[in-house]
Amino acid sequence: MTTPGSSSAPSGRLPWPSLLILGTATFSMVTAEMLPTAVLPQMSSGLGVDESRTGLLVSVWAAAVVVASFPLVRLVAGRDRRSVIAVALDVLAASSLATALAPTYGVAVGARVVGAAAVGLLWASANAHVADLVPDRLLARSIAVVLGGATLGMVLGTPLASLVTRAVGWRAAFAGLALLALVVAVLVRLVVARAPAVAATRQGHGAGTDAAGPAPAAGPGPMIAVTAIVGVLLVGHYGAYTYVTRIVEVPADVLPGGVSTMLLVFGLASALGVVLAGRYGTRTAPVLALAAGGTALALLGLAAVEVHPVVGVAVVVLWGVSSGALPPLAQTLILRLGGPERRATSSALIPVVFNGGIAVGAALASWVVAGGGVGALPVPAAVVVATTAVALGAGARAWSTPAPARAATVTAAG
Repeated sequence: MTTPGSSSAPSGRLPWPSLLILGTATFSMVTAEMLPTAVLPQMSSGLGVDESRTGLLVSVWAAAVVVASFPLVRLVAGRDRRSVIAVALDVLAASSLATALAPTYGVAVGARVVGAAAVGLLWASANAHVADLVPDRLLARSIAVVLGGATLGMVLGTPLASLVTRAVGWRAAFAGLALLALVVAVLVRLVVARAPAVAATRQGHGAGTDAAGPAPAAGPGPMIAVTAIVGVLLVGHYGAYTYVTRIVEVPADVLPGGVSTMLLVFGLASALGVVLAGRYGTRTAPVLALAAGGTALALLGLAAVEVHPVVGVAVVVLWGVSSGALPPLAQTLILRLGGPERRATSSALIPVVFNGGIAVGAALASWVVAGGGVGALPVPAAVVVATTAVALGAGARAWSTPAPARAATVTAAG
């Protein structure tokens, strides 16, 4: 078993204890982000505000992550990332407890902002630590394991919180989240392995090519380009996902339990997408382009779900599998293109681009729905995602080229 004093697992194996604990941390983070949606009526009543204001707590969270991630990552530069992760979980626990005890809506907003800032740092630090723990050929699988916790947060965290709320109240749900975050913080300190010294010394010091995998050779351009493309891709996907319960109403009629069962099917399909991303993620760039293309195809199919309910179910499954593969593949590619020299920057870009995509996608989707109804949403969302799939496909070969080859190309061109 990996101990806190060790560096990482042998190069041929995944550091499972570390990855599973970090996966539990991502479960906590996603559950914390989405918790207000699970307790919306009860929390609104308890705080004396309407449901639209309570729903804004999710948007406020995303905005705080976008604003706080880079400054906080710079603030803790050079520190042991295990300690940063553990402290961020402690802050998340305090934020959740403060929300549970909040006497007013304003106090709840303040507590959520603090928690979101901690989670932005947590995402960045966890991604960077995973990249430092494993050789490049194991990066996609490792990221997929850690993000499996985030997927479970979507599939199980929100429903469990809803059950707790019905049984003992919304404040108990936030208190339970606080306890979970504290337990995970302790486990991070006790179980998660230390990053190899070579990765730590290269961090931010302009070292040469990492023997374990690609490093940036021609500046940050490829990393920034991929991040921008992924951001647009997320706008399209999350714009449609914002209205998933309305979009899947027709095909859900053929399933026992209706929309709730369909959302479970979507969640399980997303989990399968994460598994496939880990299995085939060594060819990260082309597989990411393929997943984007599958997402675009599914979104386009959503415009015709009324043709036959069974076809609609198949389309939703395709959407879940394809979109589920996007986060681990995108994160892996951004981290690879950043390399060890830009580990802090690439890892901080990830929570910023994902939360920014969620916020912008939801806002634009609301504008489309206001003008043409939910039925008008899938086609423009599909067009946006398809455009990014083409861009990712066009750059896949260059972004898959090992760093030494890229360096030689740049030198020859100069």
